[in-house]
Amino acid sequence: MKFYLLSDNVDTQVGMRLAGIEGDVMHEREALMNALEACIDDETIGIVLITTKLVELAPDVISELKLNLTRPLIVEIPDRHGSSNVGEAINKYVSEAIGVDM
Repeated sequence: MKFYLLSDNVDTQVGMRLAGIEGDVMHEREALMNALEACIDDETIGIVLITTKLVELAPDVISELKLNLTRPLIVEIPDRHGSSNVGEAINKYVSEAIGVDM
């Protein structure tokens, strides 16, 4: 099983490539959906890393995939700007899942 990166910027892609992780750069929702479908169909990909800005293009779809897929594991990562708080997103998912406002 391998990692795969879906990023909105080249800097993140270059950094991950230095760590041996291949990936694609995109900026459109349609490209993200196509790349996610390809990752799901590829049996060798075990973990998909997606930058926060890409998750914001399709939060409902990403959330649904995280909840229902056993493979690949989809992990949101902050980009180099670190402008968004992944912890808040996790709190939101948990709150929605258990029906409690945190």
